[in-house]
Amino acid sequence: MADKKTSGRGARDLRVKVKSARGRKLSSTRWLERQLNDPYVKRAKLEGYRGRAAFKILELDDKFRFLVPGARVVDLGCAPGGWCQVAVKRVNALGEKSGKKIGTVLGVDLQEVEPIAGAQTYQLDFMSDDADEQVKEWLGGPADVVMSDMAAASSGHKQTDHLRIIALCEAAAYLAFDVLTPGGTFVAKVLAGGAEGDLQKLLKQKFEKVVNMKPPASRSDSSEKFVVATGFRG
Repeated sequence: MADKKTSGRGARDLRVKVKSARGRKLSSTRWLERQLNDPYVKRAKLEGYRGRAAFKILELDDKFRFLVPGARVVDLGCAPGGWCQVAVKRVNALGEKSGKKIGTVLGVDLQEVEPIAGAQTYQLDFMSDDADEQVKEWLGGPADVVMSDMAAASSGHKQTDHLRIIALCEAAAYLAFDVLTPGGTFVAKVLAGGAEGDLQKLLKQKFEKVVNMKPPASRSDSSEKFVVATGFRG
C-alpha cells in the first residue's frame, strides 16, 4: 500500500511505489520510483518543459540574471531541449514581452532535436573544426551566453566519469572563448571530484567572476554542480 505524504501546501499526495518486475534490475526499479515521485519531474510535465533539468537553469538564472531580453544564447548539447525552452521565454525570443528586446536562442547537439518554438536547433559536433564560426554565422554575431548541461555517458566508475565531464566542460569553455562577446557569461555542469581545479583557473583568467552553485533542482545525492562565469574579458 502506498504511503500517504503531506506536501508543504497542505495537499495530500500519494507516494508511488514500484514493484520489482521479472527482468528489471533493482537499480532500474529504484530509478523509476524516484522519477515517479520527483516533484521537479511532475512540475516539468505540468509546465510543459521537456525535462526536470529546465528548473536547474531557471534557478541559476534567478540568481545570476544572465538570460535577459535581447540576449543571444548558445545551448551546447541541448537535447531534449528544456534549457532552450527556458531561454526562449527569458530572452524574449518569441517577442511576447512587449517593449522588450527580442533575443536569439541557438541549440546544438550531436543528435537531431525536436523543434522548439522560438529556438534554432542544429545537429553539430561543437568540437569540430570551424564550429565556432558556424555558431556565430547561425547567431548572426557573437553570443552573450554559452551554456551547457552536457554529461558524458556514465561508465559506472566515479573518477572516470568526473574526468570525462571536466574534459567536456573544458571543450565547451574553449568554444565559449571563441564565440562570446566581452561581458558574456558561460554556464556549465561539472562533477565534484578534484580535477576541476585547472578549469577554475582557466575560467578565472578569462572572466571577471567565477562561482560554483548547486541549484535546488539538482538531486541531493548527485555530485553535479554548475560553474557560472560572468564578465568575459574578451
